[in-house]
Amino acid sequence: MVRRFSVALAAMSIIASPAAASDKAWRTFADVGAIGIPVAAATITYFEDDRRGVIDLIETGAVALGTTEILKYTVHEQRPNGGEHSFPSGHTASAFAGAGFIHARYGWQMGLPFELLAAGVGFARVHTHDHHWYDVVAGAAIGEGSAFLLTRRLDRNTSVTAYGDTSGGGVSFATRF
Repeated sequence: MVRRFSVALAAMSIIASPAAASDKAWRTFADVGAIGIPVAAATITYFEDDRRGVIDLIETGAVALGTTEILKYTVHEQRPNGGEHSFPSGHTASAFAGAGFIHARYGWQMGLPFELLAAGVGFARVHTHDHHWYDVVAGAAIGEGSAFLLTRRLDRNTSVTAYGDTSGGGVSFATRF
């Protein structure tokens, strides 16, 4: 069920892709992707009846968007089109947080189409001169990093856990054979 959903969503997105479209179409694509990818992630957790996944998705989104907003108002980077608060890209952080969550939670096979769509969101933000390339790279790193740090893999036989305190930290990996 979920595989069919993700394949259908990816196919619809590719068909509707504004490959040779105007800046308005690219902006719409980026707006839809920034919201649509996290909504797709939430929809997948719903259909999978994955309550733990919902919590991980909320944490991922909160950290990614919180970090992005803090940086936007502390870095003061000007946008290529003259606007303010360019660094980092919030659209890209949101899209990659959703895509990274799907990837981290359900595996690369389900995550790959969403990762490609998130990359399209980043491309659109640079193409329309709403962001510099480094704004998009930073947004992608924040979104993807938040997802992979805060999302637990659904596979119950393998776990990766990050831990830390004021004395140090680390990553623990465990698997059952």
